[in-house]
Amino acid sequence: MNPFLSESKFPEFDRLTPEAADEAFPILLERTEKAVAEVERAALPTWDGRVSALTRAMRPLMSAWHLASHALAVRNSDQWRSVVERYQPRVVALSLQIAQSRPLYDLLVAIREGAEWERLDEGRRRVVESALRDARDSGVALEGAARARFAAVETRLAELSRKFSDNVLDSTKAFALDLETESDAEGLPPSLRTLCASAWNEAHPDAPTPATPERGPWRVTLDYASCGPFLQYSARRDLRERVFRARAVRASSGEVDNGPLLREILALRRERATLVGFPDYAALALDSRMARTVASVREMIAGVGAVSVPKAREELADLRAFAARNGEAAPLEPWDVAYWSRRRLEALHGFSPEQLRPYFQFPRVLEGMFELVRSLFGVVVEPCDGLAPVWHPDVRMFRVSDAGSGAVMAHFYLDPYSRPSEKRGGAWMDSFRDRDDSDGTLPLALLCCNQAPPAGGKPSLMTLGEVETLFHEFGHALQCMLTRIPYPEAAGINNVEWDAVELASQFLENWCRRPDVLRSLSSHVDTGETLPDDLIAKIRGAATFCQGMAVSRQLSFAETDLDLHDSGPGGACGGDPDDVWRAAALRFSPMAPIPEDRFLHSFTHIFAGGYAAGYYSYMWADILACDAFGAFEELGADDESARRRAGRRFAETVLALGGARAPGDVFRDFRGRDPTPDAMLRIKGLA
Repeated sequence: MNPFLSESKFPEFDRLTPEAADEAFPILLERTEKAVAEVERAALPTWDGRVSALTRAMRPLMSAWHLASHALAVRNSDQWRSVVERYQPRVVALSLQIAQSRPLYDLLVAIREGAEWERLDEGRRRVVESALRDARDSGVALEGAARARFAAVETRLAELSRKFSDNVLDSTKAFALDLETESDAEGLPPSLRTLCASAWNEAHPDAPTPATPERGPWRVTLDYASCGPFLQYSARRDLRERVFRARAVRASSGEVDNGPLLREILALRRERATLVGFPDYAALALDSRMARTVASVREMIAGVGAVSVPKAREELADLRAFAARNGEAAPLEPWDVAYWSRRRLEALHGFSPEQLRPYFQFPRVLEGMFELVRSLFGVVVEPCDGLAPVWHPDVRMFRVSDAGSGAVMAHFYLDPYSRPSEKRGGAWMDSFRDRDDSDGTLPLALLCCNQAPPAGGKPSLMTLGEVETLFHEFGHALQCMLTRIPYPEAAGINNVEWDAVELASQFLENWCRRPDVLRSLSSHVDTGETLPDDLIAKIRGAATFCQGMAVSRQLSFAETDLDLHDSGPGGACGGDPDDVWRAAALRFSPMAPIPEDRFLHSFTHIFAGGYAAGYYSYMWADILACDAFGAFEELGADDESARRRAGRRFAETVLALGGARAPGDVFRDFRGRDPTPDAMLRIKGLA
């Protein structure tokens, strides 16, 4: 009856507890270790005998581990932290044992050299080749002390990554700015006042007089749904500075200081790479990426930067002049940029980002997004709340079906709202189940966002940026759910090169600013009207606003990440991480970071996520995504049949083929040629 041992179609989230995990994991680990040993001992050198057999042996444990990790991300507590801390070493050790297993490696070699090889399809051959490469990169050839050291490094890296993430969450929760007077809240729009009043009430449940949006008090937190709008709208420069500085030094002092952790992570990554014959971690990471070499990544960064950096300097100079003209006597500081950018946008384009929020009711945005994917890809998305248990009352569940046949293709969960006390920040997509036709398993995906929750009797009202984030994560989910690959090893995003995995997500983002899509997403919360044409024109006119600074900021992150992991020419592997970050920021940003900036201490993408030596992937994939979107822009605006044909072709290539085909080949299958950066530069106004 243990939910972690259950083989039910959907996870039993209502029964997943730390106590159940403590009961289940010793059993699962013992069973899996025996099953893997049996594959090593008796497997045949065939796809079914080795590859599928190992997948089946590992599935119960990895599925349960996935659930425990998910619980830590969305219901973070000391109990769940303890569970993950207790069993992570054994899970890591088993995964490493498999990666370094000489019998399993020899079976893969025998498959590649055997009679079955020519009968395997392209996808299965890619899976075998990838597994061989991953085994080599994981030290399958190591012996003795080197092998033991590699295992110790892997175990420690997993522990450090988890601790890094926990520290960021704890330091984010530790700060709050309470606004007591109307002067403190000057400039804040009604939606932010509502959010901040709710935050104050949550922190003071026994207060004799609850906060209200109109009279306060209001609480600003470092959760981005709170501090992001505050930095945009607060007229109080001193309070903007306090919030900005607090966010800039998250996880950089006391018990939650990530400085020692990130330095140890970087050192261990370099050691890991050298143990298996690579000069540094960047070379190791790029061995399995589409870009292949550090040089090709640096060429991309330099090429885009040559266009974006001069543009960013122009944009900042314009902001400074605008602020001076409008009464700002002091030089612009980093905590002023979001505020004056918003005011400059209003002056140039005649609308405020906050002006859009009442039009983007979360339920209507969902409907419009689902209408778009039906039109493009021929799939129907319908709610199926109540079909299975969920982990929080706000979580929704949906079914995805083929529009023609009605056949169910997948299901997904959507956890949309910010919960700073227990849910990690940012947005992400994950998959609980991958397609497997051998036993009829359908994809089961997850979308997590952190937008403002419903408040004041109204649904969640979204910024355009939050709409784009939702589209982004749904693009990832579509690649998982619409896969045509019938075996899990290459279905969805499995076996897709890391720097190509953002293609589907960033492609879907591009639809958010099309007039027809904007209309379908919008319904004013008070009047029900869609976005008027003049406001849509302003949104489209503002699409390239300050994109030089935005792109240059992304490049500074990518360059920092690469420099930290690259010991070759231009790299700074082994240097002081904060100095490396500052140097990259100065190369790309027109405004220097503040002296105490400790951005790296909360850079979870590369220290607690999968983007180490891979943050460049966002820009790399953006080039692919914008070029793919260009195929639709080249069509006549009213040619619905052509758009449907192009959408089906995108679904049959990028969304369908998963990791069964090289991403460059998949792109050529869709576009008919290699990608170029032209569309990306044009869409962002940098051409």
